[in-house]
Amino acid sequence: MLGLLGDEWTLLVVQQALLGTSRYGDFRSRLPISNSVLTARLRSLTDEALLERHSYQSNPPRSEYVVTARSRSLWPVLVSIWEWERHWVPDHRDPLPARRHTTCGGDFTPVVTCGSCADPASEKDVVAQWGPSGSWSRSIPVVATRRRSASDQIAGLFPQTMSVMGNRWGFALLVAAFVGMSRFTDFQSQLVAPPGSIADRLSIFTANGVFEMSENRYRLTEKGRALFPVLVTALQWAQRWYQAPEGPAVILTHTTCGAQFGALLTCDQCGERLRGAHIQAT
Repeated sequence: MLGLLGDEWTLLVVQQALLGTSRYGDFRSRLPISNSVLTARLRSLTDEALLERHSYQSNPPRSEYVVTARSRSLWPVLVSIWEWERHWVPDHRDPLPARRHTTCGGDFTPVVTCGSCADPASEKDVVAQWGPSGSWSRSIPVVATRRRSASDQIAGLFPQTMSVMGNRWGFALLVAAFVGMSRFTDFQSQLVAPPGSIADRLSIFTANGVFEMSENRYRLTEKGRALFPVLVTALQWAQRWYQAPEGPAVILTHTTCGAQFGALLTCDQCGERLRGAHIQAT
């Protein structure tokens, strides 16, 4: 999941596809993206079955890129990222719009609820443990996500989310903080990460207000804890579409009801379960 989605352009291409964009020229007109980058992202998304390439013209040859069930099911991750950036990151080049729930007509904030008992849930109510296929080493991509160039950064819609998802150590570091790690030595030894990489991510997370440091410990701030919906929806998507034969990598339990936790997003205005087809940007 991180190897595929740990890239802002990939997320933005998927977002546009979910909004109805399907043709190459339309992606180019709606995103400040170069031909080479767009071509590469469309190829990787097609290879990973998030998009299907359909020919609609033979002379000259033209194709469109159609969303699949795999990409449609990414909307909770994108909505969670959108909400976190809108609420916690003030320095966007252009303000992110609100979203409207067409079922009730209200501009909404998504609420994470438990799929078993329907109660709202936060990181304080959910306990994580490794499943049969889980370990720190298996949860970190083998290949490092490339650093974005200055030209890449023109998109800038998810600037701080990419400091988490756009780095293979960043996401693991944040997950480790959610399960209680706080010391540099613990992060480094458990993740088996280069000390320089850990120091770099800790510095960025602290500068962005995701972590705060006191008494040689790094703890999540309120802003950092608010990333819980992004983490849990991304994890849920990954475990649905990239299953290991021996079982899940992570098992989540909702302490309120004692059942295995599956996150659902609901509308804070009407309380109904959100669905991707019923969300509009305003």
